[in-house]
Amino acid sequence: MGLRSYPKEYFELMLVGFTLIMGMSLSSAFLPIFAHELDPSGLLVGFVISAWSFSRIFTELPSGILADRFGRRRLLVGGLALSALGALLCSMAYSVYLLIIGRTFWGLGTALFFMSSTALLFDLFKSNVRGRALGTFQGIEFIGSLIGAPMGSFLVAIMDYRGVFSLAFVSILCSFLIAFFSKGLRQTDAQESKGSEISLGKLLPSLKSWSLATVYIYSFSRMLIMRGLNDAVFPLYLNLELGIRIELIGLIISLRTAGAIFATVTSGHLSDRFGRKPMIVLGLLMQSSCYYAYTIFSSLEMFLLFGLFEGFSRGMSMTSAMVLLSEIVPSRLRAGGIGIYRTFMDIGGFFGPLFFVTLFDRGATTPFLSALAILALNTVLLSTVKSKREVSPV
Repeated sequence: MGLRSYPKEYFELMLVGFTLIMGMSLSSAFLPIFAHELDPSGLLVGFVISAWSFSRIFTELPSGILADRFGRRRLLVGGLALSALGALLCSMAYSVYLLIIGRTFWGLGTALFFMSSTALLFDLFKSNVRGRALGTFQGIEFIGSLIGAPMGSFLVAIMDYRGVFSLAFVSILCSFLIAFFSKGLRQTDAQESKGSEISLGKLLPSLKSWSLATVYIYSFSRMLIMRGLNDAVFPLYLNLELGIRIELIGLIISLRTAGAIFATVTSGHLSDRFGRKPMIVLGLLMQSSCYYAYTIFSSLEMFLLFGLFEGFSRGMSMTSAMVLLSEIVPSRLRAGGIGIYRTFMDIGGFFGPLFFVTLFDRGATTPFLSALAILALNTVLLSTVKSKREVSPV
């Protein structure tokens, strides 16, 4: 099944996701540094990153149930509106507390978008091509991050931090307008809304499934590390410990994103052919190697190289895990299952910055070594997962 045969709604979602992610990524190189300048308290710096996930913890699962019952589009458009509001508040932040509030709205909005868009993708494609469809979609989203991270880091010198957040608001507003006026997404929403009577009581028993519980633990751990180590500690480590400038940090992050782009596309095809677990386990092993390398090298060149490999490893495991989830959860509970998955992810995203920033205060390399232990545990657990792939024509 080639790209030309994909429905046009798929490409509209791609465009919306691209502009949203680009706006999100504009601040990725300097956000913890900006928060540190507003208030040097390590705990508040952690809360700036954690705020992204706080409100999502309480909304992912209900939004998944609502998407199964009423359709995806309304939640998707509403999420984009909240994301734009969050970016606007961040652009006016002269207090760390307003920055936290803006990040809270922004995170809530992206939660609604990602849950709805993922459910739509799973509705549009059968299991035997779902990996490549999701991988290509995420690859295009990551291109937005590839552009946004270095652009934001260089624009700081021209526009200052708040000016970059204003630019992010404009980018996300474009996403909202595209989704709001899309006839294709409106029609898809009408076709896929079947009014299923899915409830929380029907979804919670899925936690008793060993395979699902293991995937949920991976979801928690992945975001614990991503938000805590990658987003909160890594820029501080590069800037405060190694003296690397913000614009160069943006370059490292962009190369990490480039690796993720390549991985999400290629691993989607490979997981369709060879299975999900081999891709996940290989990705976790590669990611562990990169985190260890960060603790023994200090040159910019080595960080650029290992940043590329780290992004590749994360993209490889992330895409395959999402498709693995879709093969474990019954189709009638799919959006709700995604909601549970993302709830665990958001819990990890909330506690990750607080946990890893605290570890960073005790030793610069301690967060990286702790991440190695967490990844090792997940590698063992995920190797035991069993799934049943759908066999259906393209």
